[in-house]
Amino acid sequence: MDSDSPDVAPPAPRKFVQDRSRRTYEALVDAAFRVFADKGLEDAQTPDIAAAAGVSVGTFYRYFADKRAAFLEVARRYLEEGERAVMSQLSADNLAGKQRRATIDHTLEVLIDQCLRSPRLEAVLTSAALRDPEIARLRARMENSSCAKLAELIRAATTRDQCPDPDATARVVHTAVVENAVRIAGLRGDTGISRERALAALGALVRRTVFGSDPDDE
Repeated sequence: MDSDSPDVAPPAPRKFVQDRSRRTYEALVDAAFRVFADKGLEDAQTPDIAAAAGVSVGTFYRYFADKRAAFLEVARRYLEEGERAVMSQLSADNLAGKQRRATIDHTLEVLIDQCLRSPRLEAVLTSAALRDPEIARLRARMENSSCAKLAELIRAATTRDQCPDPDATARVVHTAVVENAVRIAGLRGDTGISRERALAALGALVRRTVFGSDPDDE
């Protein structure tokens, strides 16, 4: 598996003895998600998060050392939820009985919809990963997992003559999906291309790349 960052496990989630403490922590994490998605990592401040959670700034600091610690928890949860969803929706059971065109279309839909869960937070994560190695490792872990699953599907659907390098193909396809999701979300201006049109074009492109043509399934 190609990667510029080591594939390390993220830190374990915190556990609380008191239910009240757990609820306060969850409220802070939920608030941090909204604030970071709205303001970005640089402009978001701890008073913004505390206010959104309905607690004092002092309460925030009882649970997090600083806003970066809160952002790391938001990133960990967001990326882990995405990874679980991709693995579940692209499981052998979910793909059983699908023809190869339907398998490719479903795979692309799953991947692009994961990127569209919160386009603004995706943009914040992408920017933060360029400067923060720990965030980069968290992001790389999910990308590696998604690319590995995609390469597995390509191997199962093709011969090596059709696709000599499934790992590299999976990485290129994944990059194309993420880039299109960013544009569909309008984070780089209005392209006028809908999710449906992008998915249709991506599907045709992938089928031609992988199979050398775009025939309809029998």
